[in-house]
Amino acid sequence: MKDKGLTYAASGVNIDAGNRMVELIKPLVRSTARPGADAEIGGFGGLFDLRRAGFRDPVLVAGTDGVGTKVKLAVDTGCHDSIGIDLVAMCVNDVVCSGARPLFFLDYLATGRLEPGKAAAVIGGIAEGCRQAGCALIGGEMAEMPGFYADGEYDIAGFCVGAVERARIIDGGAVRPGDAVLGLPSSGVHSNGFSLVRKAAEAAGLDWAQHIPELGAALGRALLEPTRIYAKQALALIGEFEVRALAHITGGGLEGNIVRVLPGGAGLDIDWAAWPRHKIFDVIQNAGGIEEEEMRRVFNLGVGLAVIVPPEQAQAVQDAAQDLAGLPAYRIATVTG
Repeated sequence: MKDKGLTYAASGVNIDAGNRMVELIKPLVRSTARPGADAEIGGFGGLFDLRRAGFRDPVLVAGTDGVGTKVKLAVDTGCHDSIGIDLVAMCVNDVVCSGARPLFFLDYLATGRLEPGKAAAVIGGIAEGCRQAGCALIGGEMAEMPGFYADGEYDIAGFCVGAVERARIIDGGAVRPGDAVLGLPSSGVHSNGFSLVRKAAEAAGLDWAQHIPELGAALGRALLEPTRIYAKQALALIGEFEVRALAHITGGGLEGNIVRVLPGGAGLDIDWAAWPRHKIFDVIQNAGGIEEEEMRRVFNLGVGLAVIVPPEQAQAVQDAAQDLAGLPAYRIATVTG
């Protein structure tokens, strides 16, 4: 019998598994449909109709990101259902800082060997993130790359496109000395600083399955708490108040991210005791013996989104935040001249 020769499957790429994967995620994608995006996946490009979404003079706002080495924690713990929420959050929270409404999202998943069930769990998290953000998952790409990723390993990236009416763009240009900086709470570490988190856990001999009494959960599960998505909360506040700037608190911490939306010459006076610090940060700091200055430079420390408003509106925003945004708002800083 003649040898049929090499096949793509023999080299490690399973086309049939990819096709099964597409069928598994179709219902997940459908669950994110919104006006302007209601087509099935499977074509060569995702379509979005801005007119059907209700825009008259829109400016598009795009953001792209990944979740860094937090993926390594998902792989190590075998918990893949929430890492996709992180991915959407990292992109959507950036886009909304311009005042944009998130419209659609696309993802990229690369792995050494495609496992449809695991990949579907990741995409399920992405779909959940899109539902929370009010945007449609209109497409994506999966790459099977044997020899590049070890078995069981993968990485994800994505991008979000939103739109804002030209006259309502928020760019920080209206910020003035004396303005109040309000902080909306984070859900935990979010998706930055995990290389340091992993080093700290290693230094203290902590295991991801280890129960941490002060957290009331296993360390790995607490660290995998997904990044909070602020799209609906931020847009609600923008609709009611004069929001002059928004800052997504990621790598670089509070000061490093807020100064990005301040006009030249402006600074910050931060009250570091103005909000409750999430207990996960004390666990990380104690495990690694990390200096407070480094903690402030790397982590969000309990504030995931900063909202800058005129000082005379600060109390009203704080009073309304729970009803409008579903979250408390802490007065964390003042803009200085």
